[in-house]
Amino acid sequence: MVDTKTPGDKKLSVPSKTLSLKPRVETGTVRQSFSHGRSKQVVVEKRGKRRIGDGPEPHVPEVAAKPAPAAPAAPSRPAPPAPPRNAGSGVVLRTLTEDERSARASALADAKLREVEERRQAEEEAQRRAVREAAERAEREAAEARRKAEDERHRHEDEAKRKAETEAKKRFGEGEQPAAAVRPATAAPAAPAPRPGAPAARPGTTTTRPGTTTARPAGTTAQRPGAPAGRGPAVAAEPDEDEAPRQIRRGPGGAARPAPPPKTTHKPGPQKERGRLTVVTALNADEVRERSIASFRRRTQRLKGHASNEPKEKLIREVIIPEAITIQELANRMAERAVDVIRMLMKQGAMHKITDVIDADTAQLIAEELGHTVKRVAASDVEEGLFDTVDDSTDTETRSPVVTVMGHVDHGKTSLLDALRHANVVSGEAGGITQHIGAYQVVSPESGKKITFIDTPGHAAFTAMRARGAKVTDIVVLVVAADDGVMPQTVEAINHAKAARVPIIVAINKIDKPDAKPERVRTELLQHEVQVESFGGEVVDVEVSAKNKTNLDKLLEMIALQAEILDLKTNSQRPAEGTVIEAKLDRGRGPVATVLVQRGTLRVGDIIVAGAEMGRVRALISDQGETVQEAGPSVPVEVLGFNGPPEAGDRLAVVENEARARQVTSYRAHQKRENAAASISGMRGSLEQMMSQLKTAGRKEFPLIVKADVQGSLEAILGSLEKLGTDEVAARILHAGVGGISESDVTLAEGFNAAIIGFSVRANKEAAAAAKRNGIEIRYYNIIYDLVDDVKKAMSGLLAPTLRETMLGNAEILEIFNISKVGKVAGCRVTDGTVERGANVRLIRDNVVVHEGKLSTLKRFKDEVKEVQSGQECGMAFESYHDMRVGDVIECYRVETIQRSL
Repeated sequence: MVDTKTPGDKKLSVPSKTLSLKPRVETGTVRQSFSHGRSKQVVVEKRGKRRIGDGPEPHVPEVAAKPAPAAPAAPSRPAPPAPPRNAGSGVVLRTLTEDERSARASALADAKLREVEERRQAEEEAQRRAVREAAERAEREAAEARRKAEDERHRHEDEAKRKAETEAKKRFGEGEQPAAAVRPATAAPAAPAPRPGAPAARPGTTTTRPGTTTARPAGTTAQRPGAPAGRGPAVAAEPDEDEAPRQIRRGPGGAARPAPPPKTTHKPGPQKERGRLTVVTALNADEVRERSIASFRRRTQRLKGHASNEPKEKLIREVIIPEAITIQELANRMAERAVDVIRMLMKQGAMHKITDVIDADTAQLIAEELGHTVKRVAASDVEEGLFDTVDDSTDTETRSPVVTVMGHVDHGKTSLLDALRHANVVSGEAGGITQHIGAYQVVSPESGKKITFIDTPGHAAFTAMRARGAKVTDIVVLVVAADDGVMPQTVEAINHAKAARVPIIVAINKIDKPDAKPERVRTELLQHEVQVESFGGEVVDVEVSAKNKTNLDKLLEMIALQAEILDLKTNSQRPAEGTVIEAKLDRGRGPVATVLVQRGTLRVGDIIVAGAEMGRVRALISDQGETVQEAGPSVPVEVLGFNGPPEAGDRLAVVENEARARQVTSYRAHQKRENAAASISGMRGSLEQMMSQLKTAGRKEFPLIVKADVQGSLEAILGSLEKLGTDEVAARILHAGVGGISESDVTLAEGFNAAIIGFSVRANKEAAAAAKRNGIEIRYYNIIYDLVDDVKKAMSGLLAPTLRETMLGNAEILEIFNISKVGKVAGCRVTDGTVERGANVRLIRDNVVVHEGKLSTLKRFKDEVKEVQSGQECGMAFESYHDMRVGDVIECYRVETIQRSL
């Protein structure tokens, strides 16, 4: 019934009697007997079972044929009761007023409307019920059809099985006579067994007349095999194999004799149940005994044995094939046997095991030959959609510009930033030069907008840092000293800016010096295709002084103007993307990465991926050292929460969950290991590469372990050391990392007899003690120039020295004297130069060197002398050589050893 909630309607009354459902449970009591005369009254509940398909279908009342009667209309205001009509009383009836008549009319109209609405809703409900009943009826009919088809199939299978058994008996020599003897015993077990001499009944005859019934014990039938039974053809035609009659053979070669049926005694009335009385037997007392579970399983196995010969339907699957896959995995994805896959590979002439890895092309051929569809994937697909997602133009907003300050060393880049930030970063740098890349934010005093500055080192070792700063920037400020002009790192900064395709603003610094020449700087910039505005070009130039803070506001104004021209916009509501500018391993805070957010907003709790490292953001620290909860576009922050320090220059992205982050980092770590293994193993390449490997095979190596404070400095040190190597000697970096020197570093250095270099880091107490105990040298540096120079000197000591000959003089042999106990002595005259004792000599005969050695004796008359001048005569004897002749020339020289350097 529909409740329209119309004011003035009468409320329906509910009868006071409570409605309830009668449970389908019948209870009774059973007395249970125990040993020693004990008994117990047991309450037994019997629940009726719902059987699908048994009995007539439940009657469903037709609601659509007869709609529900409408509720009687209730007037909004009760009318006064009409007085009983009494013709003889003479009382005059009062007529209805206008208000009463209008109220009654409105009540009747509302009742009619409700009646129409209720009739419509009743019709719709009846239609839905009819549709639902039709669907249920169709489902029941389909179930009944399936059940009948299943019964028919079982009957055909039983008939086929029975025919097969009959044929088997005929084939094994069992004649018609034993079969005929068994049939009357099975058909009428109540009859007395035939005598041994009695003739057997003919096949096809029965002992009972049609239409007559005899009493039989439970479990016996009076029908022939194959005749229909009351419980179904399957149960009547096929007796259980456990209950089959036993056959007794007389002996070898004798015919089988049927066993006599067991004698049964029939008593009037129902047969008494045997066995213990349990709740299960009490509940199932009225049910017909069915097959046991074991028998049903045996029958199912027999049916499956017949069905296994039927051909199975081929399943076509979409197989996802990566770049490399094992045979076992490929077979599993295709739902095929691995033996079949190996067989197909053997047909193609390839012998494989089940654990062998095959390439994607071979796997695709195998899968397509087996009829499957193939979807090729690559391992790099995990990085799809991680970066460079296009923003919707309607959601973008203006962001702050990112400005990179570049230039030659000691041209005043950091001092200029300090003047803009009102800070003093220069005083904290070792040697007064910048060796770290930094990111800061400055608020423009005129416009009030923020500008992000990136400070890069200027000296030659930090080329990668300058390139990294140019990649993430929008504007490059090229700082050139007015008293120094364009230098090599200035030219390199110009090339980085051109490669990144970003606009350049030239800041001519140190104009306060007396020897400053800004015009010379502008002229030298023309040689490198940088034409400033004063020379008719498009490059803005500003003359500034970081020391006196001259024209700093003009520089900020030019940067803001250039940013407006670029129209920098991005979406701040999307997941964050950025670049790792610097990374280090802090002892108290763990891995710390300086990140410049380029798109989106980075928040605390985000799951981030950078290179081969992942993590969850634990804290965000601004350039002023304050903890913030989020960082928008163009904001530099320090991120805490990485599993390890990422490499400088890695791109950072926020992913949706840790599973995606693990996939990306595992793929990148695998690629990193493969690249490292390929570089170490020295894979065979072109002929030139093989020749260079042969050339460098015998060169000496200088083993080193390098630890630095940040990733960028470590990168610069490794690059500088790599450039020091030559064909004869090279630096071998055993391990390079960020953080302090630990005991594991000392242990590694001990194994390879290597030196440990610490750049702006120190060894802990245990590592220092272990190094002192094992004699491992640890050197600490704060300036990269000193580090490179010391390593260069140490590597120079490994170079083989250069040998240089210095000619002393020549002597001619005039006579040979044979002296006992000494040997042959040559009497000579020095023709030019001098002859020294212990010098190297060559014996030349007919312009051919016949011997090289040393002088053992040099005498002048009878005295041993140190040297003999030109024009004098002397006696000479060689070490271990006596074949001297008159007329030979002796050449005397000295060998000098010269130490080489890189």
